[in-house]
Amino acid sequence: MTKDEYISKNFGISQEILKLISEAEAEISPQFRHIEGTAEINQLKVMKAFSDNRVSEAHLLPATGYGYDDLGRDTLDKVYAQVFGAEDALVRHNFVNGTHTIYTALSAVLRPGDTLLAATGKPYDTLEEAIGISGESGRGSLKDFGINYIQSDLLENGLPNFDSIKKILTENSVKAVEIQRSKGYGDRPTYSAEYIGEIISFIKNISPQTICIVDNCYGEFVDDKEPTEYDADLIAGSLIKNPGGGLALTGGYIAGKKEYVDLCAYRLTSVGIGKECGANIGMARSMYQGFFLAPHITAQAVKTAVLCAAVFKKLGYAVDPEPDAVRHDIIQSVKLQSAQKLKAFCAGIQKGAPVDSFVTPEPWDMPGYQDQVIMAAGAFVQGASIELSADGPVKPPYLVFMQGGLTYESAKLGIMSAVQKINELS
Repeated sequence: MTKDEYISKNFGISQEILKLISEAEAEISPQFRHIEGTAEINQLKVMKAFSDNRVSEAHLLPATGYGYDDLGRDTLDKVYAQVFGAEDALVRHNFVNGTHTIYTALSAVLRPGDTLLAATGKPYDTLEEAIGISGESGRGSLKDFGINYIQSDLLENGLPNFDSIKKILTENSVKAVEIQRSKGYGDRPTYSAEYIGEIISFIKNISPQTICIVDNCYGEFVDDKEPTEYDADLIAGSLIKNPGGGLALTGGYIAGKKEYVDLCAYRLTSVGIGKECGANIGMARSMYQGFFLAPHITAQAVKTAVLCAAVFKKLGYAVDPEPDAVRHDIIQSVKLQSAQKLKAFCAGIQKGAPVDSFVTPEPWDMPGYQDQVIMAAGAFVQGASIELSADGPVKPPYLVFMQGGLTYESAKLGIMSAVQKINELS
């Protein structure tokens, strides 16, 4: 029995879809070679950091209680810092998600009366209440603590408005700037680490003292450098996205200039304690091994995104990025134009998942979001975006955002199933 015969017999995928997938794969093979080259560079950087920091079995063992002199925790900080070209890092299992890491970074460096500038338009939805753009007052947002917020909207092409940024920096004393690497739920390009470096250089030339903080979620290991290597003061992200490699059970990281990382550690624990406490309680092994696997796993996710773009473009849908684009995060968006197709796409991705493949996702009022969101996520780690998932707000133009894929082979099945589900609507 051939591979296609097996897929058709056991998963109900039509011959028409199998042919479509085969044609798409032939077209995107040059992209795969580029992705594999980037993964190899990043893997070597990880290997060098593990070797230079003499990672051993002792670093993988549990620590308990206060966690004083926790070798696993402290050395993992050094490994992250070296790989990301940063002075220091704060990698902890008790960061609950990417929003938590970013909010920690913002609240660590900002004080009452300071001003925060969002240089790449409105931040990701879950940061709105944390900043105080939306939600109830009195719950501890930055706004509640007297921190001012200014937003520089993007140009029509989705790029930052440098004239607007310059005007804001010239007319205001801006303490920190937030830069979002990935598109989030926006219809705009994801920015490369190098382009983020250009934004930072522009800001620093006008206001050298301004602290540049990058929301690095979904972007780690997609380029061969990170924003910290382009003078970002802080970057932050989640371990159940790229850097966790599919093995980290929870957690997040902050990396950057040591003075700011120290402030983040004081904000996460307590002033006077900082990085000195916080036992790894047995989480170190999965965090180390996940980071080791992260360049390869991220490459699997990027390949999956490219395939999705190629397939749905051939079907006549608007996709972003295009199949032949150089990628800077793991996210692929498809403009489906109807709620029914959005639901069908997510149902197909769920069907192709290793966990809860029998479940049909439905829209719901997800905390932190202004619209109902539908999410397909049949993952070993709940909500892990490095595992194959798809989600989107149920509102026009019904954009779906697909990301992840621990293995390209399994994720490809999810894409086939998504096409099949949409075809069944007609």
